[in-house]
Amino acid sequence: MLVKHILLTLIVAVAAIYMGRQFAPATRTLLQIVGLCLAVPAFVFWTVARVQLGTSFAVTAQAKHLVTRGLYSKIRNPIYVFGSLFIIAFILFLGRPLWLLIFVAIIPLQIWRAGNEAKVLEATFGEEYRAYRAGTWF
Repeated sequence: MLVKHILLTLIVAVAAIYMGRQFAPATRTLLQIVGLCLAVPAFVFWTVARVQLGTSFAVTAQAKHLVTRGLYSKIRNPIYVFGSLFIIAFILFLGRPLWLLIFVAIIPLQIWRAGNEAKVLEATFGEEYRAYRAGTWF
């Protein structure tokens, strides 16, 4: 299972690099350099968060395990946080800052998804989840 997710991560990375070469000019602007400098750590942290989530990962809100270690000890939804940061950084890297308007729709969607997950986790883990939520961000 872990190998499948690592391969998927590598495919996303290769696709991002390919797209960056296709849409970006030969010389980079400061905005594109900033985007690249943000994209690399965001992608690494997104990957780490995905690995740390392990078998608890699901597309729909489910309560398999309460993951509270690693990045999850500080951020309840690091996949959303670092995935969104990567998208922002990649848009900057492509030199298309107007595409940031996408987040007018994406951010409320991510907040809604996190809220749904919180309800499911609270219903399953009760006080343990409430204590965890009190000590973490988003």
